[in-house]
Amino acid sequence: MSTAPTMAAARIPSRGGIGRRFSSFLYAHPRFRLTMLLTAPMFWLGLVYVVALVLLLVTAFWQVDSFTGEIKTDLTFDNFVEVATGSLYRAVTLRTLSIAALVTVIDVALALPIAFFMAKVASVRTKRIMLVLVLLPLWASYLVKAYAWRSVLSKDGLLSWLLTPIGGESPGYGYAATVITLAYLWLPYVILPIQAGLERVPDSMLEASSDLGAKSFRTIGLVVLPLALPAIIAGTIFSFSLSLGDYITVNIVGGTNQMLGNLVYTNVGAANNLPLAATIALIPILIIFAYLFLVRRTGALNNL
Repeated sequence: MSTAPTMAAARIPSRGGIGRRFSSFLYAHPRFRLTMLLTAPMFWLGLVYVVALVLLLVTAFWQVDSFTGEIKTDLTFDNFVEVATGSLYRAVTLRTLSIAALVTVIDVALALPIAFFMAKVASVRTKRIMLVLVLLPLWASYLVKAYAWRSVLSKDGLLSWLLTPIGGESPGYGYAATVITLAYLWLPYVILPIQAGLERVPDSMLEASSDLGAKSFRTIGLVVLPLALPAIIAGTIFSFSLSLGDYITVNIVGGTNQMLGNLVYTNVGAANNLPLAATIALIPILIIFAYLFLVRRTGALNNL
């Protein structure tokens, strides 16, 4: 009589048996687990990013038939020669670099005191409020923010209304407007990594510096900034690279100014010269690769 329940229980499979064994196998083989986790995203990265870059490089060696307008796949360096020797491309490249550099400097100058206050001075409640305020602009559309600055910077806009009584005037649309708008757009991307880096600076080091008689600015210069340098550089990677590839903002507030992105857009669209557009697109890619190569030893890439 007692054997029947025992035999019935034996026929019932253990709950989650296969899943439990598979989980145990993954636990015992961490490399296999890591491979499974990374296969799909690495495949997608290779397909979308690496393959796209390779195709972009190959396309840059093609050319457009001036008579038929069709793309000729014969390999040639004509596009590279044109970009390297053309005064237009040099001028636009230098303008793009200067705008990206100015935006980065402005954002770092604004982000440092904000991030330091959030990390080392503010209470927990104030820190949360400030974090929400920093993230709040990211909830709005890029175009909405750019057009809002177009309204502010116009000759009859808010900035002109504020500056006219004291003898000032709005910069209008142009180089300065592009720098101001881009600096506003990318500021949250600079504040957040710097704030995260400053959070990792031990308070005991600040107290030790104060105990040794260092003033506040000396402590910031000799203790805080060296330790936070990787985080600061991580923030500059965001602002510099995003400014380098932007072409929408300069169309909205830049007046007649052009950046490299505008030349790419024009050659893809109106000029219908995809090989030349690919060659121009390689310029910001090479610049940002060179920048990443220079800063890789600072540990900044670990803060991204």
